[in-house]
Amino acid sequence: MEVFRTLRFRPVAREDLILLHAWLQQPHIRRWWIERRTYEEVEAHYLPAIEGREPTDHHLALLGDEPIGFLQTYLVSDYPDYAALVGAGAGVAGVDLLIGDESRTGQGLGTEMLRRFVREVVFAPPSTHACLADPDSRNRASIRAFEKAGFRSVREFHDPTWDEIHTLVWLDRADVP
Repeated sequence: MEVFRTLRFRPVAREDLILLHAWLQQPHIRRWWIERRTYEEVEAHYLPAIEGREPTDHHLALLGDEPIGFLQTYLVSDYPDYAALVGAGAGVAGVDLLIGDESRTGQGLGTEMLRRFVREVVFAPPSTHACLADPDSRNRASIRAFEKAGFRSVREFHDPTWDEIHTLVWLDRADVP
């Protein structure tokens, strides 16, 4: 779509944590994302990865120069408990996203963010052969965005971290749109 022509990604920097904190307080995000109420909680969680001490890569999605969302990716095997929970081995990446401003939801932005991020960032390493995500099963809009981006729903499972039922969605490198 022409409106998404300027969509791009850049790594999150420490100074972006103020914006991320503000987004994480929005009701449309708090409903589905792990709650981090204070700036200090956000900094404690995200700063180690920003500084390279943890193996998750955090990115801002920008339209032109305007930050509009957040995405993270990681190798599932770097988190053995999670890898066992979802049954994924080496070469499988995970991805999560949020759109910061609720007025931008429902317009195909999440789908386009996923399509491009998976193609440009997640599958950049040749050793990554698949990508997964696990939206809350009640979050039909998120599941639909993943499916429209090429992911297929595999199964539901209980996530003990959230004590919720999540839907495992999967995309093989060969199926990247």
